Amino acid sequence: MTFKYLEVHRDGPVERVWLNRPDVRNAFNETAILELTWWANSVADDRAVRVAVLGGRGPTFCAGADLEWMGRMATFSHDQNLDDALAMARMFSLLERLPVPLIGRVQGAALGGGAGLAAVCDIVVAAEDALFGFTEVRLGLIPAVIAPFVIGKIGRSAARELFLTGAQFPAGRAAAIGLAHATSPAAALDDVVGGYVRDLLAAPPGALAATKQLVSEVTRRGVADTSSLCAEAIASRRVSDEGQEGIRAFLEKRPPRWKVEGADPGRPD
Repeated sequence: MTFKYLEVHRDGPVERVWLNRPDVRNAFNETAILELTWWANSVADDRAVRVAVLGGRGPTFCAGADLEWMGRMATFSHDQNLDDALAMARMFSLLERLPVPLIGRVQGAALGGGAGLAAVCDIVVAAEDALFGFTEVRLGLIPAVIAPFVIGKIGRSAARELFLTGAQFPAGRAAAIGLAHATSPAAALDDVVGGYVRDLLAAPPGALAATKQLVSEVTRRGVADTSSLCAEAIASRRVSDEGQEGIRAFLEKRPPRWKVEGADPGRPD
C-alpha cells in the first residue's frame, strides 16, 4: 500500500512508522486511520518484524483529531458517526494487540487521540517538555473510543480526573501514572528508544508475543480467574523451543541462540 500520511522504514528487524502530517501536527483523519489500520495488520502478519516504533514527524507527536475532519463529522448522521468511531476503535485495538512490542516516541504533544496512541503502546518514551491531555470534554465530547485503552493503562482514578478536567499535563505526570515509561531531553529521545529496542531484541519473538498476550488476558479476566491461565502459559513456554534454548543457555552460561526468521541460526541475536 502507498501511504499518504505515514512514513514507514524497515531497519533490520525493527519497523519504524511515522505519522507524517506535520503541517497539522499529525492530527488524525479518516485516511490516517485507514493507513494505520492497514499498517498494523501488515506488521502483525510479518514474522521478520520483532519491534515496532511509532513516532510523529515535525515538532508534535499527535494533536488528536484533524479540524477539517471534525467539521465533516459535525454534519454526519448518527450511523455515519458510529461507523467512523468503530473504524477508529478498530485501529486502536489492532495497535494494542500487535504481537510485537510497540514503542511510542513522543515529542511536543500527545492530545486526545494522540494520547490514546500513547496508551496502546507497550513502552512510551517522552520528551521532558512534551504535553499530554485528554481534551475532548472541553469540546463537549468524551474520550470514548480511547477510554478502554487509557483506563487500562493509567487506572480509574487518574482517568476520572484527567478525562473530566480535560487538562494538559507534563511528561513527568504521564510517567507517574504509567502513560509514559521514560522521559528524556528531546535531543536524546532516539538514544533512549534505541536502548529499549536493544533490550527487546535480546528476547525471542515468541516469548515477547506470549508475554503481551498474557498481560492482556490477566488484565481482562482479573486475578481470581487467572491462576490456571498463568500456570498453562509458563508450562507452554518451558517446553517451547525458545524456552528450552533459554534454559539450556542459562545453565551452560552462554548467550542464547534464538531461532529468528531470516537470521543465522548459529549466531546469537
